Amino acid sequence: MKITCFLGKRSLLRSSISIIPYYSTNRIKTNDMQMLTADKEAIETDMRRNWEQQPLTTIRKWAAFGLAALMASSAALSPCSAAVPTAHSEAKPASAKEPTEAERMAQRRNIFEQTSTLTGIPWYYLAAIDQYERTLTKARPKARPVSGGLLSIYIPPSRWSGALNPDEAETSLAAIRHFGGIGRDGDGDGKADRLNDADVMYTIASHVLAHGTATDDFAIGLWEYYRNTRAVQRVMQFSRLYDAFDRLDLFEHAFPLPVRANYSYRSTWGARRGWGGYRIHEGTDIFAGYGVPVRSTCYGIVEVKGWNPFGGWRIGIRDLDNVYHYYAHLSGFERKVAVGDIVTPGQTIGWVGSSGYGKPGTSGKFPPHLHYGVYRDRGLVEWAFDPYPSLKSWEQEEWRKIRGKKNK
Repeated sequence: MKITCFLGKRSLLRSSISIIPYYSTNRIKTNDMQMLTADKEAIETDMRRNWEQQPLTTIRKWAAFGLAALMASSAALSPCSAAVPTAHSEAKPASAKEPTEAERMAQRRNIFEQTSTLTGIPWYYLAAIDQYERTLTKARPKARPVSGGLLSIYIPPSRWSGALNPDEAETSLAAIRHFGGIGRDGDGDGKADRLNDADVMYTIASHVLAHGTATDDFAIGLWEYYRNTRAVQRVMQFSRLYDAFDRLDLFEHAFPLPVRANYSYRSTWGARRGWGGYRIHEGTDIFAGYGVPVRSTCYGIVEVKGWNPFGGWRIGIRDLDNVYHYYAHLSGFERKVAVGDIVTPGQTIGWVGSSGYGKPGTSGKFPPHLHYGVYRDRGLVEWAFDPYPSLKSWEQEEWRKIRGKKNK
């Protein structure tokens, strides 16, 4: 990149690692002006040639200062530099409409399929990585600032461009390789841009691809990238859902009991519980008669099924939002539902009961009801949150659908 500026005779002091502008306090005369063309790549080469001879702290300090001074001088003194837009700063036309969620999903699917063509990794694996990253961003938005593009994959700048690279926005493939970064070019423009969806997706795929495309190889590649077995499990679960339904929009929900059944519930989040030691109530109790069907509220994977001293006969389902849905105090399970199975919204998974608070088979210590709880995975831990607002929303949505069918 060429930077053309008008500077005074004493306006530029060049050292081996930086360019520092110096301005005379006197008025700069026209005949004292001269054209200076500085090659940024040559400057950076000079800087890097000297880094090996400097202590690490000195490298970071002076390299960052030198680049900042260069960019500041070019921006302040060059009229040609101020109006140059970047690929990510172009303003949208006033008449342009924001894409709908369906359109955004179609665009994301296109990125996954293009990357799949380049790498041989099935699209649903790539979609699962993006969705897992999306859930982490939703759980910790401040810790994971994303670019606002189609994907939600967050790669820290230091990991993308290299830990010792003074330019966190580095896009040069040679520089990124030199500093040990993982950034790659996914759209063929010769740059590795951390804000470019195609580059980000290809970077992740390339990293995982080093171990192969078979299921076990893919899982190993995921572990090498995340170093977290929970992350591997989540991505593999999500990929199964995408593979089974061949679409991304799997976020429909259903009320956990048939809305025409006789039931009642209210918000009991945080209420005191004493059996087994003091604790708070992490869920909503929906009271109904024995044998009322209990339904899956989401598309998901059955993670747990069996006895729990507190919850009795219970079943746990993981959805694509990385939320664990907990159904407790059942009187029994649907025979065809097993751990690892895929379930859909409204599918029967068991029946209302009063099991729990004791050894396996204990029942009748409280009125029959469904205890429904939800827990969000934050990457390393899970936190319970109040399901009551979601239950009310799903219940109302089902009634709207029923009324809509009657009015047709």
